[in-house]
Amino acid sequence: MKKKSTNNKKTAICGVLIALAMILSYLESLIPISFAVPGIKLGLANLVTIVALKKLGVKAATIISTGRIVLSGILFSNISVIIYSLAGAAFSIIVMVVVDRMRVFSVTGVSICGAIAHNAGQLLVAAFMLENVNVLYYMSVLGIAGAISGAFIGILASIIIKNITFSI
Repeated sequence: MKKKSTNNKKTAICGVLIALAMILSYLESLIPISFAVPGIKLGLANLVTIVALKKLGVKAATIISTGRIVLSGILFSNISVIIYSLAGAAFSIIVMVVVDRMRVFSVTGVSICGAIAHNAGQLLVAAFMLENVNVLYYMSVLGIAGAISGAFIGILASIIIKNITFSI
């Protein structure tokens, strides 16, 4: 009986974290940060993904990230945004898991790698969909922006991870 209770608790926590990630994503859309360079975002919703990755594991982090992207996409954008976001998130989670398991980087380092990978994943999809590899040149700009925002999110995530407990 304890296993079912644990699964129910984990499902409830994932649902709350999806809602939190959606709220952060919406709040981020109100911040006009990409006026100078298109495509740049803080990645506030990724804060939830990183915390979930460290506290709940890969499966929960993937569910939370995917759930947030699909629900936010349905509510606030379109299928193109969902495709680009899912590609970026998939590449980001894979890279963060690999880098985290190497145990070389702190949470901030893992976040930076994830942010850069997210941008790379989206640009790879753009190159494929537009049938133009020249969009990959934009990676230099997005890579720098991803490193900066990834550091910011990583610092916040490490503070949260140290101060939050999930009793599952």
